Amino acid sequence: MDVSSPAVVITERPADGVGLIRINRPDARNALNLDVRRLLAHNLTEMSGDPSLRCIVLAGNETAFAAGADIKEMAGAGAIDILQRGTHQLWRTIAACPRPVIAAVNGYALGGGCELAMTCDIIIAGEGAKFGQPEVKIGVIPGGGGTQRLPRAAGKYRAMRYLLTGDLFSAREAFDMGLVSEVVADAEVETRAIAVARQIAALAPLAVAQIKQCVLRGLDAPLDTGLALEVTANQLLFASQDQKEGMAAFIEKRTPKFTGK
Repeated sequence: MDVSSPAVVITERPADGVGLIRINRPDARNALNLDVRRLLAHNLTEMSGDPSLRCIVLAGNETAFAAGADIKEMAGAGAIDILQRGTHQLWRTIAACPRPVIAAVNGYALGGGCELAMTCDIIIAGEGAKFGQPEVKIGVIPGGGGTQRLPRAAGKYRAMRYLLTGDLFSAREAFDMGLVSEVVADAEVETRAIAVARQIAALAPLAVAQIKQCVLRGLDAPLDTGLALEVTANQLLFASQDQKEGMAAFIEKRTPKFTGK
């Protein structure tokens, strides 16, 4: 596979400090085949290494964020073939992105598409968006974190209801259960996601990175461990130029200019 191919995944820079990665398989409702998964991991890794990019948006199109895995690509596979494809490692690469990642969800976010959204840090969804983990209906289970991330976001009992039935749920239902950060009009999803990304990109990069790490590492740790992580990260930031700049700007009543140093 040529990782520079623009066909199924497109990268854009819609604003200063913001990178956008767009899944572009409209004829397949943006189904996540191996090429798409590898390109997502590749582009997220590449953008994470670019100091000029401070926040990343993942998007699809108005019909689908991603309507699941590419079933035609998986239907005839055996266990060893699935193991050797290493898609679980690609999911880890996406989830481990050090930059904040915002999912801009329009249309369907099903199966692997729902799991992809759940690897992100913020989910902006359109009123008409539909989420779900329907894998049980085709004889398998979620393989990209659905059985783990959905209960952590929505709680055991709501998650079980959708995981065991494969039923879909709306953006409003997703918001009510804590899975979605914000619901907006369908036409405003990408604009809103980019606006939030611009807001984050204008803030202190080191502080943003430490917040993400503290939250993710502390989620499954005892409270005392999470608090210790937070204290250490906060102390570390007092060695940064951005801390000095941010506090000086506050005192001087001006807008800070953060450099990530």
